[in-house]
Amino acid sequence: MATSELPNEEFVLPKQKTIWDTILRMLRRQPLGSAGALVILIMGFAGLFAEQIAPFDPEMENFEYMLSPPGTVHEETGKVFYFGTDSFGRDQLSRMIYGARTALLVGFTASFFGAFLGLVLGVASAYFGGTVDLVLQRVCDVFMAFPLIIMALAIVSIFGTGVEMVIIAITIPFIPNCARVVRSSALALKELPYIDAARSVGYSHVRIIMRHMVPNVMAPFLIMLTAFVGQAILTEASLSYLGMGVQEPTAAWGLMLQGGAEEYAESAPWVPIWPGVAITLAVFGFNLFGDAVRDVLDPKLRSQV
Repeated sequence: MATSELPNEEFVLPKQKTIWDTILRMLRRQPLGSAGALVILIMGFAGLFAEQIAPFDPEMENFEYMLSPPGTVHEETGKVFYFGTDSFGRDQLSRMIYGARTALLVGFTASFFGAFLGLVLGVASAYFGGTVDLVLQRVCDVFMAFPLIIMALAIVSIFGTGVEMVIIAITIPFIPNCARVVRSSALALKELPYIDAARSVGYSHVRIIMRHMVPNVMAPFLIMLTAFVGQAILTEASLSYLGMGVQEPTAAWGLMLQGGAEEYAESAPWVPIWPGVAITLAVFGFNLFGDAVRDVLDPKLRSQV
């Protein structure tokens, strides 16, 4: 029997997506989130390569160039004070670049530990329930009764100032906020069949929590984590401005505001303006990026993204 010849058809493999395709898709769907991510990348680049980028030593004092306006040229080195100098003759641009490192160090460290501890406590509270849940939630209520800045001020007033104490002071108020949000998601997971199946085969509580419940509440955890970074940066700047945070001569945006926000607002406006702009852009960028993460991870909003 004669066999019919199959038509010659060319099979074209689907084009594999490149990283640029992913970036363009993100730009189209989340333009504001992409703008926030760009701000974060610029801050991260400045913080990581501050030694190579900064034109001057941020702690070097040039008393002959005190309160020099932007564009002043340093006669000995020929370098330009692009953002002017402060009351000690220190280069504003260099201190802003190094200040990005301080802001990101405090922001990411405090946010990660605060969100992680809140994640563990929130899941444990929902899983065990009963007395454990009652006690943990009442403790969270006590901490959440105080505004973030008030709680942080109280902690640094008791334990002292410095970068380490500022991180601890910001981390502690974050814990109950994340625990409360994660607990609400974990309560629904507790009653699902696979959790009962894990109990029936004799898995320990720690294994059930860490392996079966924690991975399923990562969406609210990531949303809270990104939201906390902007709050941490703003709180660190507020504490430093009040003299209760990062101390001289460490470069920090709050300290730059403290040294010129009132006294030089008219005579040397570049002293308070640049750090204020940096704080605003940093917080705005993290908030935009956090909103984009929420839109991507939230099932209710995912279809609209």
